[in-house]
Amino acid sequence: MNKAELIAAIQENTNEQKATISRVLDGTIEAIQNALVEGENVVLIGFGTFEVRKRSARQGRNPRTGEPIQIAASTSAGFKPGKALKDALNDK
Repeated sequence: MNKAELIAAIQENTNEQKATISRVLDGTIEAIQNALVEGENVVLIGFGTFEVRKRSARQGRNPRTGEPIQIAASTSAGFKPGKALKDALNDK
């Protein structure tokens, strides 16, 4: 499902205008992104938690040559599903 399909699905459930839904969805995504940039977790009860995950620098290997390389430290976003979402996925 892409963004346009998500907006269409929300419209079917709410009967709101697509433009309104698009603005709300954009605002929601921006708010989640801003919270993660500031190092905060975003908890949506019944759905899951968006969290910041930090990876430390580490030694790796170039798969082509086998020579060791240094992999830089990085920060990424992670998602941990909540119990209700896990249950919904496993009840299919």
